[in-house]
Amino acid sequence: MSNVTPIVLAVYAAELVPAAAFAFSGEWMAQAIQRLPAPIRLSLPAILVLPYVVIAISWRIFRWDWFALYAGLPVLIAVLLARAAQADPKQRGNWRDAVVLLVLGLAVDLRWFEPAWPADFEAVGKILLVDAGLYGFLGIRQLTGSGFNFRMRWSDWQIGFRELVFFAPVVIALGLALGFLHLHASRPPISTAVLRWIEIFFFVALPEELFFRSWVQNLLERRGGRYGGLITASILFGLSHFNKRNPPGAHFNWRYVLLATIAGIFYGRAWRDERRVPASTVTHTFVDWLWSWWF
Repeated sequence: MSNVTPIVLAVYAAELVPAAAFAFSGEWMAQAIQRLPAPIRLSLPAILVLPYVVIAISWRIFRWDWFALYAGLPVLIAVLLARAAQADPKQRGNWRDAVVLLVLGLAVDLRWFEPAWPADFEAVGKILLVDAGLYGFLGIRQLTGSGFNFRMRWSDWQIGFRELVFFAPVVIALGLALGFLHLHASRPPISTAVLRWIEIFFFVALPEELFFRSWVQNLLERRGGRYGGLITASILFGLSHFNKRNPPGAHFNWRYVLLATIAGIFYGRAWRDERRVPASTVTHTFVDWLWSWWF
């Protein structure tokens, strides 16, 4: 990333604080949020607009419509999920949950909000949406069984590797047969490979696993059962890749959708084994990491 300044690093660090707080002290965070008076509890996520303000003013691209969006959307998410919590205390899934997930998912997948940011800083906006979702689903909705706890266990690595071993032969054989994968083994320096793994873990695999497993699959299971939730979440995960790596002239990459759907099944299996996001994130990270070097 070019033009990284102390201000940018400070913004990234500030945005990661809420995510880290939920990842390591989720129960305490939820209790602290619930103790706040309702008006403060629902309006507090408006402070998530601050990263936009700092970056936009620094790059002289501030616009009031983007300010209103980033101040208002997190509050709207909190309000909708507060209503969902009241209407659906058994947490079987409410239409408001679906609306929030649809908006968050499409905003990222279709890059609705990327024009608000300078080039190379779109990730700031994505982390902002992650923070808004965490506050809403874990702090306001208090969704159970999400598994967003990053006090890593040995079992997270065991389960993650197990699903990688099960998945690899399937995806390699099918990917090569479909012409989607092309072997181009490279030998990056160890330091580069390690940094790439960490980057994928935190900025690709973790947000996607939080969304598709912790929230989507978690809620779908309550209506469609373990297998119904797994299959439906995996299909949605696959469809979210329809516009990724499209061949020239193509608008729907069906090969990527198919392989991502299959991948989603194994990621979902890893998550539901002990209902922990770290396990599925390990599988997801190694798949993307190996793909980046070998295929």
